[in-house]
Amino acid sequence: MLFTKASEYALLSLIYIAQKEKPQDVDFLSTELNIPKSFLAKILQTLARDNLLNSFKGTKGGFTLAKDPKEYNIKEIINSVEKKEVNVFECSGGVCPDNKEKNCTLMPMLIELQDRIDGFLSSITLADIMKK
Repeated sequence: MLFTKASEYALLSLIYIAQKEKPQDVDFLSTELNIPKSFLAKILQTLARDNLLNSFKGTKGGFTLAKDPKEYNIKEIINSVEKKEVNVFECSGGVCPDNKEKNCTLMPMLIELQDRIDGFLSSITLADIMKK
């Protein structure tokens, strides 16, 4: 499983936004978090499209959380920005890329591993991360 910079930047941005009372704009966030503005804008727009952020236009616009930090789990944030389910291995989602599911002795273990990782990521909230 490889989390990309998009996942890292999404988490950093959500933590920062959660700590503020007013909407945070892309220019300010980009500078504060040292993230390329165009890349950050795409990430924040994706999160807003998936209803994880509220987006406000205008001079006092920016982004706010759409819900309480306790209501976000890491799995949903990562899946939003990655635009796919994040799997440990290509076949840990239960489909073998070589169509050899019936003879594969590894697949059951990989599926179980994926289930445990998914459960773990689903159990960690944005609020949990902010406490540490």
